[in-house]
Amino acid sequence: MADTVSAARRSEIMSRVRGRDTKPELLVRSMLHRMGYRFTIHGPKNKFLPGRPDIALPKYRTVIFVHGCFWHAHAGCPDHRLPKSRTEFWTTKIHENRERDRRNELALIGLGWKVITIWTCELKSVSGREKTEALLRRRLS
Repeated sequence: MADTVSAARRSEIMSRVRGRDTKPELLVRSMLHRMGYRFTIHGPKNKFLPGRPDIALPKYRTVIFVHGCFWHAHAGCPDHRLPKSRTEFWTTKIHENRERDRRNELALIGLGWKVITIWTCELKSVSGREKTEALLRRRLS
């Protein structure tokens, strides 16, 4: 299906896609805070770590990435569908995102950090949020 808006309007819409403080990130931060964990989000522990993690828990040497299913190609997720236009561009873009994520994760592990990746689709339902909370409790204990 062709895009129904002009290129200028599409550019304006895409420019509003936020890179940080997204709803899923705020949800995970709220969850961690309720559970009693303390973390940094834009502090020195995050700023210089590979991949600039969304959340760092220095006490636990753990970082959390909250990945969008589209941008990071969540396998098997219905939220990850390639657009029908400019497929070569999007295939390359998303492949590069995944490669960068893999390199950053390996670098963090090499520095002695544990890495937790939470996908936005996992936060959509109550049961998904409960599973995510249980995962965080297990991985941070």
